[in-house]
Amino acid sequence: MTAFLTLDDIDVSGARVLVRSDLNVPLEDGAVGDDFRIRSSLPTITRLRNDGAIVIVASHLGRPEGRDPQFSLAPVAEHMVELAGYPVTQLPGVYGPEVDNALAGAEPGDVFLLENTRFEPGEKKNDPELAAALAGLADYFVLDAFGSAHRAHASTVGVADHITSVAGPLLAAEVAALGALLEDPPRPYVVVLGGAKVSDKLGVMKSLLPKVDAMLVGGGMCFTLLAAQGYKIGESLLEEDMMDEVGELLASERGSRISLPTDIVVADRFAEDATATVVPATDMPAEGLGLDIGPDSAEQFARAIAEAGSVFWNGPMGVFEWESFRAGTETVATAFAASPALTVAGGGDSVAALRSFGLEGEISHVSTGGGAGLEFLEGDSLPGLVALERWANDA
Repeated sequence: MTAFLTLDDIDVSGARVLVRSDLNVPLEDGAVGDDFRIRSSLPTITRLRNDGAIVIVASHLGRPEGRDPQFSLAPVAEHMVELAGYPVTQLPGVYGPEVDNALAGAEPGDVFLLENTRFEPGEKKNDPELAAALAGLADYFVLDAFGSAHRAHASTVGVADHITSVAGPLLAAEVAALGALLEDPPRPYVVVLGGAKVSDKLGVMKSLLPKVDAMLVGGGMCFTLLAAQGYKIGESLLEEDMMDEVGELLASERGSRISLPTDIVVADRFAEDATATVVPATDMPAEGLGLDIGPDSAEQFARAIAEAGSVFWNGPMGVFEWESFRAGTETVATAFAASPALTVAGGGDSVAALRSFGLEGEISHVSTGGGAGLEFLEGDSLPGLVALERWANDA
């Protein structure tokens, strides 16, 4: 298990604390569209505030090319105030004279939000000068952004080269929940994978297949697997360059642990009002477009989830945002929420689906990290965690 210092190991009263949160949320018309990551991050920020720290929050938002106003964290700061009920001062930059001047008169309990870290070209390069400038703002660094811990950026890794660095409670909870699946998951261990592209999940499929009892695959990614087995998939999503690797995985010693849909909900076109028809997976029409797993497959997946000791779910079963193509995801989500097993959900679309069905609160752990969670379960060392481990080893 990963070892790191936590907030319990430092005295933050009167200290400046730089918190790397994950506030990378979708914006719609200049306002926060989904506040899951903000709500997940606030308890750590509030704890530090209540403990008398001067809290300086850092995060990225989106993938801006330079300083782009549409990727400003200003709407996030406003939303934080609405949720938290205390002031959050939006700063005009990541570092520099304006930031220094704003922090000069800070009092214990004040909360500041730096501007988008990716406005700085050195962020993604883990530039030492930017890392040092960020570290110069604070006495302690708290990494609480699990969703960014797999990126070796200045605000996730570089800062830890300069000041005492600890794991925030959210990060620690993520590592504990996912670590339980990685090290000794209660059996049977069932993994449910969906989403559009098998290329995004092939690494975790290869890594987890020897460790799981069943791997249930739906979503757009399932059609590349079905095609690799020789099935006609009509106009459904296909990653042709992945078929050889997928075919080898299915034909491998443990390939029988992978369960694919036996029936599919097909549409005549990719549209919300398209006509939906359920067909056997072995008999998809040449011009049909698979947009959800069928009812028999959904019930089969639900039974496997109900009998599991632990379940990890990443990726919806279909286009759940559209009424005609949401039943597969809803059936799986309902079984997932009702299961007495250890249930861990990861990935933005899975979380969005659970929220849309009102089931988010029924899950053992809802992860804020999509790619980071998958990399962690693959057994990869996340750069952010490695940076924290150095401080634990030196303590």
